[in-house]
Amino acid sequence: MSIEKVRAYFRGLGMEDRVLEFDVSSATVELAAVAVGVIPARIAKTLSFKLPDRCILIVTAGDAKIDNRKYKDMFGTKAKMLTPEEAVELVGHAVGGVCPFAVNDGVDVYLDISLKRFETVFPACGSSNSAIELNCDELEKYSGSLGWTDVCKAWQEENE
Repeated sequence: MSIEKVRAYFRGLGMEDRVLEFDVSSATVELAAVAVGVIPARIAKTLSFKLPDRCILIVTAGDAKIDNRKYKDMFGTKAKMLTPEEAVELVGHAVGGVCPFAVNDGVDVYLDISLKRFETVFPACGSSNSAIELNCDELEKYSGSLGWTDVCKAWQEENE
């Protein structure tokens, strides 16, 4: 099971006790926000995309949306999300629990700057009823990301 892979990953870092499991679903931003008890924007949703030669994950704030122009400028192609079947096969996690931890080899992870406005955020941990609270430095470190990017829109609107 995917959450077991993530638990084992965090166990190796001495952080397994920080993985949260809920009695309710956290498969969507809204459900996760209720389960955790925070505003939806603080849920770090992990989106999976297909590039011509690989798949990538982009972790964004819960209130952010992919900006197609920014995405194409960054990755040179139109944004095309993985199907649920492709997510399991290529990333190693099912939709609803996709996260940037303990992913399959060859999956590149990027973090969107929409997350940086929060002290801590809550990405999933490989299942549709899990999360972990991390600050942005921890998220960058433990996700093995290739760095921060700016490919989202809509999240700044409420802050302007």
